[in-house]
Formats: sequence, structure tokens, C-alpha cells
Amino acid sequence: MKRTIIVFFLSVLVSGCVSMPATLGTPPNQVEGKDYQILGEGEGSSVGIMLFNFIPINQNERFQRAYEEAILSKGGDGLLNPVIKERWFWAWILNGYIFEVKGTVIKRSN
Repeated sequence: MKRTIIVFFLSVLVSGCVSMPATLGTPPNQVEGKDYQILGEGEGSSVGIMLFNFIPINQNERFQRAYEEAILSKGGDGLLNPVIKERWFWAWILNGYIFEVKGTVIKRSN
């Protein structure tokens, strides 16, 4: 019984949450033919929370949501030279993580 409890607690300690990989931006040298219109500087942000430092709320998607918000802020379909920033805050029962993306929004000419 003692071994079972030890194995259980060790497995809980080594387990964790896994998020999906996030791909941010297209490097300028990979924009095909450079057929695009620059729409201006776009910004986006998203917040994720760790409730009780254990339960993730909006953690896995916050990077992609901020990136998409930056693109849609100018009505484009791509982002060049993304600059990312993350801040965090602490409260008694949660930790919050604010992810921000800024970059040059483009509209591809197809």
C-alpha cells in the first residue's frame, strides 16, 4: 500500500500539461514574390490563467489568439517582424499570464 501511494504521488509530480506548438509570423524573406500591401502596425494580446497553480484556463491557445488578434486589428492576413512580450500577475488563488504581439500587418495580393 505504501508503494502504491508513493508511485501515485511521484506520477502526479512528473505529469504535466502539454500545449500545441505555436508558429508565429512569416519571416520577410519567405513572403512569396513580396506581393503584399503593408497595412501598418498591429497589436494583439491574450490572457491565460493558472487557477490554484494547477488548473490551466486559456493557457494553450493564448499565443495563437494574440497573434490572430494582431493580424485582424488591421484587417490583414499575415504579420511580419513579430515582437512578443509576456507579463504575469499573481493573486491569492491564481497566476495570470498576459501575452502581447506587435508587428507589421500585411495583406497578400493573390
